[in-house]
Amino acid sequence: MFTLVINDAVTADAASSSAEPERVGRMIPSLYLVVMVMVLMTSADLATPTVKRNVLLIFGDDAGFQMGAYNNTDILTPNWDALAARSVVFRHGFTSVSSCSPSRSVLLTGQPQHQNGQYGLAQVPHHFSSFDDVQSLPVILSQNGVRTGIVGKKHVKPDSVYKFEFDASDEVYDLQQIGRNITFMKEKVQAFLSANDSRPFFLYVAFHDPHRNPDLAGTFGQFMERWGDGQTGHGLIPDWTPVQYDPEKVKVPYFLPDTNVTRQELANMYTTYSRMDQGIGLFMKELESAGYLNNTLVLYTSDNGIPYPNAKTNLYESGMGEPMMISNPFQQQHWGEYTDALASTMDFTPTILDWFGVNASTIKAKLSGKSLLPLTEEPDNITNYQTVFSSHNFHEVTMYYPMRVIRTPRYRLIHNINHRAPFGLATDLYQAPTFQQILNDTQEGHPSGWFKSLNSYYYRDQYELFDLQNDPEELQNVADDPSYQQVLQELSTQLLTWQKATSDTWRCMPSAILEGMTCDAAYNGE
Repeated sequence: MFTLVINDAVTADAASSSAEPERVGRMIPSLYLVVMVMVLMTSADLATPTVKRNVLLIFGDDAGFQMGAYNNTDILTPNWDALAARSVVFRHGFTSVSSCSPSRSVLLTGQPQHQNGQYGLAQVPHHFSSFDDVQSLPVILSQNGVRTGIVGKKHVKPDSVYKFEFDASDEVYDLQQIGRNITFMKEKVQAFLSANDSRPFFLYVAFHDPHRNPDLAGTFGQFMERWGDGQTGHGLIPDWTPVQYDPEKVKVPYFLPDTNVTRQELANMYTTYSRMDQGIGLFMKELESAGYLNNTLVLYTSDNGIPYPNAKTNLYESGMGEPMMISNPFQQQHWGEYTDALASTMDFTPTILDWFGVNASTIKAKLSGKSLLPLTEEPDNITNYQTVFSSHNFHEVTMYYPMRVIRTPRYRLIHNINHRAPFGLATDLYQAPTFQQILNDTQEGHPSGWFKSLNSYYYRDQYELFDLQNDPEELQNVADDPSYQQVLQELSTQLLTWQKATSDTWRCMPSAILEGMTCDAAYNGE
């Protein structure tokens, strides 16, 4: 009988501080000054509160737009939708890299993976790791009087760079327990929030749902959707009420074949979304019970596209696009509004530093992103939010397929640096029934029902330029179209400028070799 552990003691206690809140050193005798201070206090705008500010960052694992807040009415997500109702919701949120560890590294440093060094997955046998001198968000915040904690999946290296004071991560607990058992996670969140510490806090809660189960044929299902459901041999997560979905009623994204196999997979994945959704409800309730709901900035997004072909590990819209919402407790007049600003996970570190009033100059490397806080004050003022970038080198160590991307409101330009090689396949995606069906149908000469051919998926042009206004499914590469040459030139220049600004070692490839600060021709036919 499999038993879920839900009452383990916290082994990484939150740090405590004996520092008292700042107090007035002496009485001011002047009645006039006292009155003036009272007037200023009562007329202060909520946008500049004197109360302590905190941050709760919630992060999904391979999670996409399968929620009511993004018009998917076939799935029950009341807690996500409630969070959206108290947030500014981004229609155009993007990941900085469509892979687990690299994406987390960008989220926590504000630097692209080619700059911070987390080129691929952190675990054995891939063993990628950020540079030792990188300063991450939790370390910077700790140095600036903010208490830091993580509950859930960490999956970045080294520990010295990504150091949290309170560590309830997969480096301390079993990944399934700390990433999917919402009761277990709730207890760790509760422990962090109840600590006797007067400092403001940054709490990072990272789910492992809805990531695929490596053992697809195992007891607990393709997405661990039966794990903890109370059935015989499955264990029990007390706070989770499993929700089952009819495959005939799920919403199939445009980039997947509409088959019985795909629909069943999506239905199974929906069940784990419901587990995440109920977990978010638990954590928000803990935040409220601890008295922090009205002074905590709450952010939600995910690491990469859903775990299906054309999404995860890809930088098309289906792999780069992410749900994104920010709840600013001091801008309630804009709750429930949507913004057309282009935003990236690269923007989260600048946003959180801005919230805490930490000067970005404390970071050794220049941040690539920008603060999103102004959008919680003016969601329609998107002038400075018209461009995002993405950068990908590896997923697994065998999947070398470096890409650099610029996305504007109308266009996406992808530079496939290793374009002569076939696109690599992540192990969990390759094993998935949906992709296996595409492979089998292609091999047998049957129509797969997929929106592109397997050959076009594997072999890509060096430059892929898509006009999203006329081609939202990105099926027509217009990089060679004469009428788009000016667009191609402008976007290529912007992309290269960004690569130079972020010290991208790949910026000369594939036609040249970087020597110092210059690109020396390789004469390799590129």
